[in-house]
Amino acid sequence: MNNSGPLPLKLQAADKDDLAVLSAFLQDAVIPVKEASFIPAENRFVFVANRFRWEDADRDAAAEGTRIYERVHCVVCFQNVTTVRQKGLEQRRRGQVVSLLSFNVEPGTIDLVLSAGALIQLEVGSILCHLLDLDDPWPTQWRPAHPLDAV
Repeated sequence: MNNSGPLPLKLQAADKDDLAVLSAFLQDAVIPVKEASFIPAENRFVFVANRFRWEDADRDAAAEGTRIYERVHCVVCFQNVTTVRQKGLEQRRRGQVVSLLSFNVEPGTIDLVLSAGALIQLEVGSILCHLLDLDDPWPTQWRPAHPLDAV
């Protein structure tokens, strides 16, 4: 990454509250299914995503009045993963892309709640997750919107 842009995000989660923070940073991240992988020999589940930079979404609008937002590629790694289950993903459709909506954490499991009713469930011995931005952000005019945003 060059030094002219924002600092890359680098976060670690070790409990349910930490994962809630990561979930907020990753909301609306776009994940190509082919970029998600379980590595059983290392007890890791890893994915690369194109995440919306929520941490910078509320800064002042540009001088021309057109707000430019940003996205950035990041890698997310869950450790201590013993089993991965999925619902609603077609493994044969390697071009499938989903959006991450949230994490749902229960004792021993972390659910990655995805768009279109899809789900990836991780069975974990304990919570340990890392998020790292991989490159410089790029501009986008589109800010993800949710029904509650309009209230």
